[in-house]
Amino acid sequence: MSINDADITELAARLGSKLAASQQKVTTAESCTGGGIAEAITRIAGSSVWFEAGYVTYSNEQKTAQLGVSPMLFAEVGAVSREVVEAMASGARERSGARFSVAVSGIAGPDGGSVEKPVGTVWLAWADGEKLFTECRQFAGDRAAVRRQTVATALAGLLRLAGGENPVQG
Repeated sequence: MSINDADITELAARLGSKLAASQQKVTTAESCTGGGIAEAITRIAGSSVWFEAGYVTYSNEQKTAQLGVSPMLFAEVGAVSREVVEAMASGARERSGARFSVAVSGIAGPDGGSVEKPVGTVWLAWADGEKLFTECRQFAGDRAAVRRQTVATALAGLLRLAGGENPVQG
């Protein structure tokens, strides 16, 4: 999948329009994207109306300190897991007060993959209030491509979620 900056900006603009119209806010909790989702959102003029906060929690320690992820989860299931992104999404939403959140954790490469979790494996979670939705994706390409695909998938899911739909792609 070839995603470029214009595609990402267009998704962020559509999300902003939808959130501004409904007077709702969003927050992000990012690991492998290093703030890329928040950066895409803040490209949009007026995003301060609908973007509450962005948490870049690259280390496990910061996932715990900033988002309240249990340290036990890292030992049990690893940082790139459904359980951790769900805890990240919930923690970001609770701490920011935003209605919607998205969280991502993955292996962008070029190193760090394993047989169980190869490079390109990314877990995403979206929260709307207490409702959580998760998806594991396997993205192809180099580090930049994996990160761009993750940002686009996260934004597209938020757009669906803000429209009252399931954010997980069919």
